[in-house]
Amino acid sequence: MRIGELARATGVDTETIRYYEKAGLLPAPARGSNGYRIYGTEHLERLAFVRHCRALDIPLAEIRRLLEFLLHPETDCTDVDRLIETQLERVRARLASLQALERQLSALRGRCATGRLAGDCGILRELLAAAQEEVRPERP
Repeated sequence: MRIGELARATGVDTETIRYYEKAGLLPAPARGSNGYRIYGTEHLERLAFVRHCRALDIPLAEIRRLLEFLLHPETDCTDVDRLIETQLERVRARLASLQALERQLSALRGRCATGRLAGDCGILRELLAAAQEEVRPERP
């Protein structure tokens, strides 16, 4: 199959497929006499694996490590477990950060008094005050 067919079959953009090839996540495909890339089942399966890992927000470097484990099924998988545990910690940290962001936005939303003019907007005043606080030089 050609790159467009592979892209449609996996839902991965053609530029991303080329990037994954350059990054070593996909093996180089054979080339037809016309110079076009020719992908096989191996590419389809590998790309589906990479796509699924990316959907889990696993970084490319970690996906590369997971692929190595797939290529060497006889190796101990303790590092695979560690890798997923690390990813789970990252997700939990992001969730905590997003929850803090939600609280901040809710508090900011609470500053709104509907039906008022933008010049009297509590949200805009709060955002402006926070921005000014960030750029205010520190006092000795």
